[in-house]
Amino acid sequence: MPSTALAGIRVLDLSRVLAAPLATQMLADLGAEVIKVERPGTGDDSRTYGPPFAHGTDTAAFYLSCNRNKQSVTVNHATAEGQELIRALAARSDVVVENFRAGTLAKYGLDHESLRELDPRLVYLSVTGFGQTGPYAERPGYDGIFQAMSGMMSVSGHPEEPMKVGVSMVDILTGLYASTAVLAALRHRDMTGEGQFIDLSLLDCGLASLSHFAMNYLVSGEVPQRRGNGGYGGIPSQAFMCEDKPLFLVAGNDKQFAAFCAAADRTDLLHDERFATTSARITHREEILPVLEAILRTRTRDAWLTVLDEHDVPAGPYNEMPEVFADPQIQHREMLVEVDDPVSGRLPLLANPIRFTATPVEDYVPPPRLGQHTADVLGRLAEVTEERFSELRGRGVV
Repeated sequence: MPSTALAGIRVLDLSRVLAAPLATQMLADLGAEVIKVERPGTGDDSRTYGPPFAHGTDTAAFYLSCNRNKQSVTVNHATAEGQELIRALAARSDVVVENFRAGTLAKYGLDHESLRELDPRLVYLSVTGFGQTGPYAERPGYDGIFQAMSGMMSVSGHPEEPMKVGVSMVDILTGLYASTAVLAALRHRDMTGEGQFIDLSLLDCGLASLSHFAMNYLVSGEVPQRRGNGGYGGIPSQAFMCEDKPLFLVAGNDKQFAAFCAAADRTDLLHDERFATTSARITHREEILPVLEAILRTRTRDAWLTVLDEHDVPAGPYNEMPEVFADPQIQHREMLVEVDDPVSGRLPLLANPIRFTATPVEDYVPPPRLGQHTADVLGRLAEVTEERFSELRGRGVV
């Protein structure tokens, strides 16, 4: 039995920066062999997105975040010989992933229609800003643009100021949609023998991620309001400042709210008809929030967390990064792993959060140096001899 879920699957990764590389990293974590093709000399743009850089290297932490467990091969796809090498690799792969602008790879014979002639079982994923069709198909785009266009910014931030999510959330969500799509396409291929083309748009993924916010609007016609650190469901569900530090409290249903009132020694609130039920608290949101804010400021954050935990009220501290990685639950779950890197030494990485019983994610290989595996991969899969390799390298093809 295979020790990893995707043992035997080979992925040819022609992507760069974040969304698609996150998808291929997920596939690599799950056991697929991922061969990342980069430009000779420069590589993936994100290698330079620093500082910070890995100790003793010129490789940015940004690149390290989405390229572990991969092999790096340098090939110049703009040359005829480079195109032939990529086709040779694609012919021996199960999946091709790319995120070039719509129509770009067709110029080089590396689009889906060209490569499926080599193997009709090939799964081909294209990640673009706006998709392969529509009036914006040929436009470039980046995460912040899609947060703005999808409506994500319209529901984030304070009432007077829309804001983007701090991390590149549309890229990250698109990466998760992408890896799910590839797995579904592989399942379909295993059942039918046919590969397929996957057209994934960051704008589409950004909109899909609005979930219940979008549904609330579609059902009611009411535009969602920005509520800062407040939630959109039951109340309370937001950040509150305590005597010294903030916490995030969720006591949105009647049972939780009653438990909070007991923890706060304010059971009198349960007898106020404005606050007695979930719907009443939502209706009287502007009246109850000042009451709750005043209550939470009467104790320190840690004192509140202790008493709320005793009463089974969901709450958690606001953590800066040092506190995140010092948290005993995070440490117990081993969400920080360290690997030996031949250049930078001990390299910290975020662990994959998936916990399998039969095929655990256990192997973490450092993100590759640019072109680290070129000679091996091309010799093994494209039958490039040492002499031929030296010739190609001398002419800048690899």
